Amino acid sequence: MSRRLTLADYQRASENLGCRREVIQAVAEVEAVSSGFLASGRVVILFEAHVFSRLTRHRHDASHPSISSTKWNRALYRGGEHEYPRLELALQLDPEAALQATSWGMFQVMGFNAGKAGFANAHHMAFAMQEKEQRHLDAFVGFIRSEGLADALVRSDFDTFARRYNGPRYAENRYPQRMRAALARLMQG
Repeated sequence: MSRRLTLADYQRASENLGCRREVIQAVAEVEAVSSGFLASGRVVILFEAHVFSRLTRHRHDASHPSISSTKWNRALYRGGEHEYPRLELALQLDPEAALQATSWGMFQVMGFNAGKAGFANAHHMAFAMQEKEQRHLDAFVGFIRSEGLADALVRSDFDTFARRYNGPRYAENRYPQRMRAALARLMQG
């Protein structure tokens, strides 16, 4: 059985949210990484040092500045496989905070949103993300529903969706424009 998403997976997600399949695909094209898994087979992650710092009440900022920082700092990211040593070090210091401070899978749902994504906790979410991209899409759909963002997708209101999904700096990456362009292309083909 494939670990990759299929059109049927996107269709199921769209039915769950009440929007067109192409809308989910357009969002995925812009918001998701191309694959939920690295070449090694491990799930794509991104460890967020500023989140780990906040969750651990800054206990490790001085001793472990590469994984615990009071402010967001792009320079701390290592990307791809190189995120795993950062996560592994954080797991040694505080397993729950480490899993919550990591974004998981294609849609990079943060571990601290595990409950909103439909999981009992960040441990269950991390385990599920290892299975297949369908679980990544399920987490995304659960998060969208819990945040009340489904209506924006039903209306193809990418401005509202992107602002609420990505935060106040969403416009810098032109998310709404890119989603509209992806939707137009998908609707033609």
